[in-house]
Amino acid sequence: MKEQSAAEKSVPVIELRHVDKHFGDLHVLRDINLTVEKGEVLVVIGPSGSGKSTMCRTINRLETIDSGEILIEGEPLPQEGAELTRMRAELGMVFQQFNLFAHMTILDNVTLGPREVLGVPRDEAERRAMELLERVGVAEQAQKVPAQLSGGQQQRAAIARSLAMRPKAMMFDEPTSALDPEMINEVLDVMVELAREGMTMVVVTHEMNFARRVADRVVFMADGQIVEEGAPDEFFDHPRTQRARDFLDSIKGH
Repeated sequence: MKEQSAAEKSVPVIELRHVDKHFGDLHVLRDINLTVEKGEVLVVIGPSGSGKSTMCRTINRLETIDSGEILIEGEPLPQEGAELTRMRAELGMVFQQFNLFAHMTILDNVTLGPREVLGVPRDEAERRAMELLERVGVAEQAQKVPAQLSGGQQQRAAIARSLAMRPKAMMFDEPTSALDPEMINEVLDVMVELAREGMTMVVVTHEMNFARRVADRVVFMADGQIVEEGAPDEFFDHPRTQRARDFLDSIKGH
């Protein structure tokens, strides 16, 4: 993580305070308290159904919360309206299923947000989009529609689309879980490069090698709670809770 001034450190990019969330009778998030500092790569791991993806989705209000507070750079996340749209634009989100518009070219997918939300002129938006597509290695696919690309290429285009909005932070919700094994590394390599460049990132993933290699901090969730958090080597080599030890034992050899 890059050196930061005291002023930059004082206000986390993302902060969750006592966040609770139910789906009907199911209590999916239980008193979640979490901060993400500028330039930090936070990796969230845990068993299926532990609340990882739900927590990620509450950060830009794709899921509403029942109680608690979410702050972006110290400002409470708005409930709705133009302010929510503005703040949401500052948080890039990359999903499991790419979520590209099927009828649009890759170039149009990447330029849509900057043009429609940020008011960037088309030629400027296209120039920036091509730079980003080049950066993630799919510039030659710019005039194709998503169905003509592999899953790995689509996911890299989706990352470019998020970066086009010049976000303050990027959230990745299991970005490789829908991919064939040979495509996983091409997406992880792009994410490793982003981390090296100092992008603030929250990554929900099953990729433990990525977590160990790239995370500044690992958060382990189970049953809707943050059970443990710490530096990657400390967490993977010396988990403090039985729940974390059981989880790590269950994935060994996978």
